[in-house]
Amino acid sequence: MKTFLKLLLLLPVALAGVAIDIANRHPVTVFFDPFTEGESSGYYMTARLSVVLLVAVMIGVLLGGIAMWFEQGRHRQAARKARGEAKTLRSELARRSDTQKA
Repeated sequence: MKTFLKLLLLLPVALAGVAIDIANRHPVTVFFDPFTEGESSGYYMTARLSVVLLVAVMIGVLLGGIAMWFEQGRHRQAARKARGEAKTLRSELARRSDTQKA
């Protein structure tokens, strides 16, 4: 069921992406220096619109993943601390049960 819902949601997105790619086959120019005018100076790239959109989405996913990794750092630290405490308590409990059996 989960796979079907994933497919149901991703299929329209994929079809929209293919439709955009087919409708926009011409090259676009992307300027990386906002202070220069024209193609004679500054950094720019000419590529198909679908390539530009794909790269932009990939960069967005990468930056979002990095931001979430930093944001969840405190949760990972709390989990490590809890695992350490649980290990200490388990060993203490095992030691107490061994002394009570003897």
